[in-house]
Amino acid sequence: MESTLRPPFRADAVGSYLRTENIRNARDRHAAGEIDDAALRDVEDQEIRLAITQQESLGLQAVTDGEYRRAYWHFDFFGGLDGIEIGEGPTGMDFQGMKIKPLAVQIVGKVGFPSDHPMLRHFSFVRDHTDRVAKMTIPSPTVLHFRLASESLLTPMYPTTDSLFEDLAAAYRDAVSAFYEAGCRYLQFDDTAWAYLCSDAELAKARARGIDVDNIQAAYVRLINDSIRDKPADMVITTHVCRGNFRSSWIASGGYEPVAENLLAGCNYDGYFLEYDSERAGGFEPLRFLPHGNKVVVLGLITSKSGDLEDQGDVEKRIAEATKYAPLEQLALSPQCGFASTEEGNVLTQDQQWAKIREVVDIAHAVWR
Repeated sequence: MESTLRPPFRADAVGSYLRTENIRNARDRHAAGEIDDAALRDVEDQEIRLAITQQESLGLQAVTDGEYRRAYWHFDFFGGLDGIEIGEGPTGMDFQGMKIKPLAVQIVGKVGFPSDHPMLRHFSFVRDHTDRVAKMTIPSPTVLHFRLASESLLTPMYPTTDSLFEDLAAAYRDAVSAFYEAGCRYLQFDDTAWAYLCSDAELAKARARGIDVDNIQAAYVRLINDSIRDKPADMVITTHVCRGNFRSSWIASGGYEPVAENLLAGCNYDGYFLEYDSERAGGFEPLRFLPHGNKVVVLGLITSKSGDLEDQGDVEKRIAEATKYAPLEQLALSPQCGFASTEEGNVLTQDQQWAKIREVVDIAHAVWR
């Protein structure tokens, strides 16, 4: 397979994996008070070592901890920031009739990134247990804002959105610097906001929350670019644009056309993991906005929502279709999303999950020879 020296790699993965039975049992026992924090961490450490070995054996050049230490892809990170608390919300998010626990981000002080954020330790553990590239995933700063109601923003600390964005970007610059100092050279911002901006239904909900949807794209480009403006040259920062992922269900529908130019050409990311596993994602035409050069779009053509394997020939044909709008050397392949954005996980087995990763690697070998 034609190799790249920098991420994202020809065969890559979003980051989260199904929690193992040992992880689930340990979490249940921890919640019941039967084991302490140290005992839970011991189980997590062992299971993460096994997950790293599995990723390596399947041929991935970048590995993660599977987000095994998290309950949610976003709340765990946000809850570790200064000035942020995770509290009970009015209702859980609705995934086609299935609702998650009603949690919400609450601003209670000046937003900042603490030097002892738990996820720095999470990353360091992966770094110390692999000879591959250790990849870290965190939620994008846009996610924190997009889910806040307007009244949640207008606090004495942050009377305007601009004042919040200034501190939020500074917190993320500190996060980027801290992860870099810990040895991270591959950082990913997971982002549902851009996908929701492609959905008429989600745009209507955002308006109801008081978000200026007519101008929010430009504001998000500035927020992201301010957040990563001090990124060292040898660090790669990508984003995964997600339409929602809970128990194999989803939230948003709509192709990337409404946001493609701002997202692909405006944001200073090195790469984009884009979901392309269903008709809800639309066509490849928005890829025409990808600037020629070093940016890479990772095509999420292998669904993580089902255990059924895709036909390799069909996937190769879809990659060929994408090359009508972006050159092959600026494309790569991955599953469409993580396999467990929340601890509940999607509806497939561990064996099916790893078969999906093997398929990604096999197809990438065939396409990028």
